[in-house]
Amino acid sequence: MKKIIFVFVLIIVVACSNKKEMTQTAELSCGQCKFDLDSESGCSLAVRFDDKAYFVDGFNIDDFGDAHDEKIGFCNVIRKGEITGVVKDGRFLASSLKLDDAK
Repeated sequence: MKKIIFVFVLIIVVACSNKKEMTQTAELSCGQCKFDLDSESGCSLAVRFDDKAYFVDGFNIDDFGDAHDEKIGFCNVIRKGEITGVVKDGRFLASSLKLDDAK
């Protein structure tokens, strides 16, 4: 009986400790060019919400057009959008991303 209770409690603890995905309305841009992140070299997509910026895994900086385009490029402008994922190890693991200005 003690083993069954132990396993049950262990399952509950593991289930509660898993981070759930969240959907955030956030700013998206180049982490190096616009959000002053310096843990990577080159240009990489990043998200900023709650005054904290994270590099994004799951989407590339050029997935939404040329990153260096003067009007829409993430290295030149900060765009807004809705991003879903979870923060893990200081990075945002994204499962979906929709820009507010996307056509």
